[in-house]
Amino acid sequence: MSTPGRDHDGSAPVAVVSGAAAGIGLACVRELRSQGWLVAGCDLRVGDAADLDAVVDVADPVAVARFVDRVTRELGPPTGVVSAAGYVEEIPLDAISPAAFRRMLGVHLGGLHHLTRATLPAMVARGGGAIVAVASELAIAGGEDAAHYVTAKGALLGLTRSLAAESASAGVLVNVVAPGPTDTAMLAAGTVWRDPAYLATLPTGALVRPEEIALTAAFLLSGRGALTGQVVSPNAGTVI
Repeated sequence: MSTPGRDHDGSAPVAVVSGAAAGIGLACVRELRSQGWLVAGCDLRVGDAADLDAVVDVADPVAVARFVDRVTRELGPPTGVVSAAGYVEEIPLDAISPAAFRRMLGVHLGGLHHLTRATLPAMVARGGGAIVAVASELAIAGGEDAAHYVTAKGALLGLTRSLAAESASAGVLVNVVAPGPTDTAMLAAGTVWRDPAYLATLPTGALVRPEEIALTAAFLLSGRGALTGQVVSPNAGTVI
């Protein structure tokens, strides 16, 4: 199993981070690089923080496979994956179109599936690796006016637990980070999430910072703690 700053042969381990251009994904890129990882980031727009940045739609399995092939050629085979690509829409259930539902599942659930299919065989062959899916506290607690988002995030828990059960004997650890409301551009100004009255209901009284989520993801990628198939929730006490 890779540890920060060192792979089996002494070289820097390689991680792939989706959603790398902003928010939690960008924070993960920065944190992993600070810990000695080589990081390849992908997003719908080009980032500038990773060792290798690319425009990739994670809902497209062919594009994801080509990206991972490029990463392997240019940086080395990935031993860490953070599936952080995602977006949120607040829409009542009866207003969610079939296309919107499919797209939400395609990005969140499909993104993790496609990244895993592209990276897991090499991890198994090397005898170790780690995969982290970024879900949401709403996957645990539910939420209104975002049924397709909550469904997609909840599905990540099931996929992750299945992957963990299948991959543990090969030394690959698979876990979920389920953040609470996080201080990123996804939570727009003027929404309930930034209302002082809402913040006062949080045990910590503040939104989670993306850097805190990144620290959690980096720990799970480190392989320390014997965690697999677990949901780790840095959520400001929103769900206790």
